[in-house]
Amino acid sequence: MCEDLIMNSLDRDVCYRALQTRDARFDGRLFVGVTSTGIYCRPVCPARTAKRENCRFFASAAAAQAAGFRPCLRCRPETAPDLASWRGSANTVSRALALIAEGGLDGGEAGVEALGERLGVGGRQLRRLFQQHLGASPVTVAQTRRVLFAKQLIQETRMSMIEVASAAGFGSVRRFNETFRNLFGRPPSALRRKHTADRPAGSAADVGVTLRLRYRPPYDWPAMLGHLQARAIDGVEQIVGGIYRRTVSSGEHVGIVEVAHEPARDNLAVTVRFPCVRELPAILARVRRVFDVGADIEAIDAHLSRDPVLAPLVALRPGLRAPGGWDGFELAVRAILGQQVSVVAARQLASRLVARCGEAMPKSNGRPRLTHIFPSPERVAAADLSTLGMPGARRGALACLARVAIAEPDLFRPFGTVDEAIARLRSIPGIGEWTAQYIALRALREPDAFPASDVGLLRGAAQQTGERSTPAELRRRSEPWRPWRAYAAQHLWTTTSPMEVTR
Repeated sequence: MCEDLIMNSLDRDVCYRALQTRDARFDGRLFVGVTSTGIYCRPVCPARTAKRENCRFFASAAAAQAAGFRPCLRCRPETAPDLASWRGSANTVSRALALIAEGGLDGGEAGVEALGERLGVGGRQLRRLFQQHLGASPVTVAQTRRVLFAKQLIQETRMSMIEVASAAGFGSVRRFNETFRNLFGRPPSALRRKHTADRPAGSAADVGVTLRLRYRPPYDWPAMLGHLQARAIDGVEQIVGGIYRRTVSSGEHVGIVEVAHEPARDNLAVTVRFPCVRELPAILARVRRVFDVGADIEAIDAHLSRDPVLAPLVALRPGLRAPGGWDGFELAVRAILGQQVSVVAARQLASRLVARCGEAMPKSNGRPRLTHIFPSPERVAAADLSTLGMPGARRGALACLARVAIAEPDLFRPFGTVDEAIARLRSIPGIGEWTAQYIALRALREPDAFPASDVGLLRGAAQQTGERSTPAELRRRSEPWRPWRAYAAQHLWTTTSPMEVTR
């Protein structure tokens, strides 16, 4: 077994210097276990730096915890940036982490084979990749995430211990208590911070639960908010005072999520008002996906800046993220509605669709402009789409997409390689190369997806080079941008007005 695994082939001297200087660039990249205390920390921990001979370095919190170290109560490893997007050259580990965050390994070791199958690899290969890149097995990573999420809920909210145990995915309160006693030597309630007493009491549905998601700076928040504002669907989304709000649903439950930016703390403050606390991890995973919280943006910008075409764009918009889609089906519907039309026109069509077949929100939700849930595949399949005001072929594509989504619930989750995912999407009538690439970029979160035939990309590239290109020429031109072509696309899109581009 590999001991003291270091990411990016960094030696222990480099890691120890990062620890000594509390270098924030390494936060989320490595964790340090201190043998004299049995505690593991982030490299930015304010505690006195341990002696070098007492330090062991790990590529993940899971690896440190598996080695017998317990999380530091001062620097709180659960709040470190979750840099999932750069794990693994083939993105297999990144996609696996996204599925785990949504409960993909709640079944324990027995679920590793199924998880690997969904990613196009065997369970043994998936375990090897996790050991190589994270220093821990998939199950250990899932278990550590569960513990750290519970710890964050305890220290940042006033949720009861029963609610915390349920939200974090523990099978029972007894198991929850045992885990914390074994790890911290005290009951979970003893970890609650005094300042949480100042927070409003009440249910998660009424008062809400506010948690903070840390990111790796810089973060171009105005660009992210501008992207979401231009595409906000009436009744479903709202941006007021720099805060993004939208309706959410899971099963029979509905609620609202709010996202605000806290630049001084390098994090997003996420408030979730939802009646079922067990859905909190999945909702937060969606927020991470939409706002691209897990991007190692410094590495991405450095790579794209090597290209003379992209360098001035990266310099102009450092920290530009590639926004994701809240829901795969919703994003795919948006993509079909946006075929051959502007962002404004696509938004209007989406708003009409919601008004016709979206589920109405309770009027007591406290947000009068948030009136509907985006329609499910079942509602779209049963709806009369003839009044939307769009070509019959596109209406047929929507209906077909809804039927396929009903038949294949995992249609918009990572599966196999990006090429396999594109091929699977293209097998749906009405979804061509552009639409499939766009869905892969926004919904599947493939960082190398690149819809080369997009009018906005072609126009943006022409503005930068002074020459018009065909989609084939742009695709060839984009080869040096791999494996971050999705971010290159986002930079090119920002050069063109949303009134003109298709996406």
